[in-house]
Amino acid sequence: MTDIYMKRAVELAKEAYSEGEVPVGAVVVKKSTGEIVGEGRNMRETAKNALAHAEIIAIDQACKKLGGWRLPDCALYVTLEPCPMCCGAIINSRIDNVYFGAYDYKSGSAVSVQRMFEYPYNYKPEVIGGVMEDECSGLLTAFFQDLRNKLKNKKK
Repeated sequence: MTDIYMKRAVELAKEAYSEGEVPVGAVVVKKSTGEIVGEGRNMRETAKNALAHAEIIAIDQACKKLGGWRLPDCALYVTLEPCPMCCGAIINSRIDNVYFGAYDYKSGSAVSVQRMFEYPYNYKPEVIGGVMEDECSGLLTAFFQDLRNKLKNKKK
């Protein structure tokens, strides 16, 4: 089942890529029904907003759909390891499980740079990294290579 939801997150990441955004996609799933209750893709450049991360958008949608700020019985699937802000939103929304694809060795705060979910906060989700890692990290690598090539060609 994990791959089904991560595949949808990858589709959202590809949409972000096509819009010139860093390709990150996320979905929130109600575990008991298997229903996707929130979706998001990175929109920081488009929205001109530092808060427009895929996870934040997906969590916001899920809260609105389910009618509350707590998201029990929910799992988050995201193509890139969450940053500190998104980890905070995960803790505050009480999401049970976090599945991510690519590790983020520069700002990932689930396991890479820090392990935010191991601090003595009042809630600790279960975290599994490396889900469809090759596909998720491949998208990011391609995006940044394209960006470097565009910048190089612009200088010529």
